[in-house]
Amino acid sequence: MAVLASVACIAAEDTRRTRVLLERYGIQTPMLALHEHNEERVVPGLVERMREGQAIALVSDAGTPLISDPGFRLVRSARRQGLPVVSVPGPSALTAALSIAGLPCDRFVFEGFLPARAAARRKRLAQLGGEPRTLVFFESSHRIVEAVADMGAVLGPDREAVICRELTKRFETVLTGTLAALHERLGADADQQKGEFVVLVAGQPAAAELAAGVELARALLEFLPASQAARVAARVTGAARRALYAAIAEE
Repeated sequence: MAVLASVACIAAEDTRRTRVLLERYGIQTPMLALHEHNEERVVPGLVERMREGQAIALVSDAGTPLISDPGFRLVRSARRQGLPVVSVPGPSALTAALSIAGLPCDRFVFEGFLPARAAARRKRLAQLGGEPRTLVFFESSHRIVEAVADMGAVLGPDREAVICRELTKRFETVLTGTLAALHERLGADADQQKGEFVVLVAGQPAAAELAAGVELARALLEFLPASQAARVAARVTGAARRALYAAIAEE
């Protein structure tokens, strides 16, 4: 709060939301809207004010600016002018979700928001299908059901995933399970379709896991149909059931 009270101006993604915070703490600092639709136009004036010695604070509606929020052009322009840019650490849905998901987080891939159109969304997911690192996505309430359905269809319904909703807010929930199970859960509960989401999906199993799964599934074919053999081998080895089934289906 001390920073917001001391700067010359606050560049806010939505001044209406930020005003609520400022009024709560009695802060009178002038605000200026900076969002995806005006950032290119507004940035030169802000940079000039900084060149004159004024301090500008950048805030987003929630979380950390630039993490799927506006601000990149302002930060880049300031740095190109040799102006100091200082981070005031705050909450981020990305790191908050990773810290509680229970999926590997030593290495991960942050994709932000997937494309809004279904065909483009599935194409991007297909490009990520072989990624071994944990995948992290942001998603909105009006696309969460369709997005999780596409994740299951492209990455495999048995892929382990976690859906974090409304993190740090009153109605925070964390759902865990396979993509198929999570899609079913979302469809059955309208309340779980509201709010802001972080979706984390386990990466493609390592080559060693996949190879071990295929070997086990092939051995089980003597006793079980291919679909059941793939399911059992997936449970034992952690490899993706769909990938195992594809490997043994024609044998």
